[in-house]
Amino acid sequence: MSYLIELLNPTHKRDEFDCEQESLNLYLHKHASQDVERHLAVCYVIVTDKNEVKGYYTLSNSSIDKDLIPNHIRKKLSYKDIPVTLSGRLARDKRYYTERLGETLLLDALNRCYDSSFKIGSLAVVVDPIDEKARAFYLKYGFINLPDCKKMFISMKTISQIFKS
Repeated sequence: MSYLIELLNPTHKRDEFDCEQESLNLYLHKHASQDVERHLAVCYVIVTDKNEVKGYYTLSNSSIDKDLIPNHIRKKLSYKDIPVTLSGRLARDKRYYTERLGETLLLDALNRCYDSSFKIGSLAVVVDPIDEKARAFYLKYGFINLPDCKKMFISMKTISQIFKS
């Protein structure tokens, strides 16, 4: 199945979106447009033919302390703070549960992050899963847990292998 994934804009209908996580619903309903306007994040959405949001994700620049990165990567780096891309939120409406939109959204996000890493340096994509179900989802796609924090990490090198296969 092919989906249209585009940047959030005022024509997108968000009021009925419900992913069963109130903080993710509230973000899309009330805060996503503000973050986009302030250049704090970009928000990509999958929409129905009636322009209703079926799912979304956000991306922004970030950094993580070098000491959090796996040793085999860390030993090659001289910076203290490592540039990464943060996938801050990813959610799909419960009405479309069977369409595997989470996977579609994640792969689209990873592809965009990989492409942009050639224009703005980014060693990896970092996520901060909202719960253990989300953590298990990211583990399936090659993310690793970072020590001493809730965040997870996937390197651009690993992402490149996903899209080469």
